[in-house]
Amino acid sequence: MSRPPITRRTAVAASLSSLVALAALAAPAVQAQPRPGPGGAAACSGRTVASWSAEPAVTGEFARYGNDNTRVDDWTGGDGTHSVRLPDGRTLWLFSDTYLDRIHPPPGPLGEPYGRRTSDTGSTPYLRHNTAVVMSRSGRLERTLTGGGAGQAPGAFFPDPAGGGWRWPVRASVQSRTPGSPRKVVRVLLWNRAPGTGPWAFGVPRSTEVATLSLPGLRLEGITEVVGQASVTDPGRRVLYGAATASAGGWTYVFGGDDRPRTPASSAYLARVPAGRLARRADWRFWDGERWRRRAGSAVPVLAAGGGRGVGSAFTVVRDGAAWVLITTATGGAGTAGMNAFTSYWSCSPQGPWHGPNGRIVPPRPSGDGPRHITAYNPQAHPEFTASGRLLLSYDINWIGPPGVPPDARLNGNVDLYRPRFLRVRLGPAR
Repeated sequence: MSRPPITRRTAVAASLSSLVALAALAAPAVQAQPRPGPGGAAACSGRTVASWSAEPAVTGEFARYGNDNTRVDDWTGGDGTHSVRLPDGRTLWLFSDTYLDRIHPPPGPLGEPYGRRTSDTGSTPYLRHNTAVVMSRSGRLERTLTGGGAGQAPGAFFPDPAGGGWRWPVRASVQSRTPGSPRKVVRVLLWNRAPGTGPWAFGVPRSTEVATLSLPGLRLEGITEVVGQASVTDPGRRVLYGAATASAGGWTYVFGGDDRPRTPASSAYLARVPAGRLARRADWRFWDGERWRRRAGSAVPVLAAGGGRGVGSAFTVVRDGAAWVLITTATGGAGTAGMNAFTSYWSCSPQGPWHGPNGRIVPPRPSGDGPRHITAYNPQAHPEFTASGRLLLSYDINWIGPPGVPPDARLNGNVDLYRPRFLRVRLGPAR
């Protein structure tokens, strides 16, 4: 079975080598002062990450499931980690590029204390552009959802677009099938990318789509484009929406980012949709700096890149009381810091102004050959797993070697790589 030529894991390798040099030029940000919310100073105050710790239980559950060879065509690793709680208590985990293969337990071929991936025939592991993994109400991962028919090799759960390219799932929510209906479905935001070369080796942004999944069966019913970007001639100015979502006041706010492969940071943009109408293209509105507009091209950044500020290609937004908190890779970090550290911003409204960056998280990374090349990225909040006031935050792990060194052998040779890890995060006042 041939492998897709372009994947997110190679995207990081292709683009981040230039970020190391560029990030060193970023200037430090000036700490903004708190801005009162609509209800006065007491209604909204600055928030940041007050403390954090590793969450070994959830990290360990993904390691257990990934190492289980009961099936050899299911998930053993992936990135782009997102989740949604289903009405019956299960959790659907969504992944972008995913390995589907057999795990050989340690020791590895050179005596390494970690396992390695191969296909069931011993050849290169299956790699698909997306999958979904179902977790039981008790927190045990049970099965992988893929595409493809009976007797075929597993394919992407959200099928690749006709004519080439792929889809990466991002945020998802449970909504009414039609406005006001008691019947529920899962709406999944997708990033549609076309093949590219050079700085676009990780794919050219094409559109934001919404997929509909049935409940409780999780059958893919259809995919609808909601924000097309083909008319934007400069791919670096195309905005894909769904990096983060949050609900307030009867609206679903959908955050997006532009794609700047030769810069250390992207800008964040904002759209909103009436609650329950994510798949209705005509209901989307975009923030132009003063008001909500129908035309996606009217959107301006709510958090602009530059001067040590900005977001990574993937970030997350949560509500904490009256405040909004955005967590992202530390794009203003010097040297390789931006590839291994997270920071946060806060605001009294989704439109901003966003204050920060505030604080710093340097999450644990697995050991392995060339540890300086192991990177952490894509922080994602999972509010449905909040416990004792502590937010569950995932992050992805990759191997970014010297230029010209492909990551495949490293990722396949150490199963601790290319799997999500988890933190418990407590938010507190920004100083």
